[in-house]
Amino acid sequence: MTTQTETTDAECLALTRGLRRRGAIVLAVFGLVWALAGGSGIAAGPVSAAVGVLGVVVAAGAVVVAFRGTRGPVNRLVRLPEKWNRGVGLVNGAELLAIFAVIAASNASGHAEFIPVGICLVVGLHFFPLARLFDQPQYTWTAGLLTAVSLVGLGVLAAGGSAETVRAVVGLGAALVLWGSSFHVALRG
Repeated sequence: MTTQTETTDAECLALTRGLRRRGAIVLAVFGLVWALAGGSGIAAGPVSAAVGVLGVVVAAGAVVVAFRGTRGPVNRLVRLPEKWNRGVGLVNGAELLAIFAVIAASNASGHAEFIPVGICLVVGLHFFPLARLFDQPQYTWTAGLLTAVSLVGLGVLAAGGSAETVRAVVGLGAALVLWGSSFHVALRG
């Protein structure tokens, strides 16, 4: 016969592993999206294609690690705040609305080159509350690094860089941050 504590611990362990696995997979997939966007900013066709192929390989590797790595020992169980899933829904909904606003405002003002910078900033900022809601402190550094990537992209624009250069810099930078986070979540929790 199992006690309530054992059941609760087992359920918490399963939830911890499940959330980390899903988080690592989502990070890997969005890393691929950013890599493809970044690769589209590279004029040399073979290099752009190589970036896409490499992106698929890295993302696939991250997904494999997400399944294998989260099966290992769990050093820290997540402590989720009350109504955490509602909070996650609100944060992701606000992120989606902000992304649409960035796209609409950039296009309406005739400055579509700001779209990758704005989206990267929005994505970066949305990780700050997710760090608390998912009890994943490393999402704070994910947020900070994505915000920094968006500022680098803004700097490239300010220096007169082309829209393609900005797309390559921001896309590839964001991909690296998200893949790093994916591997970290899968392997270190």
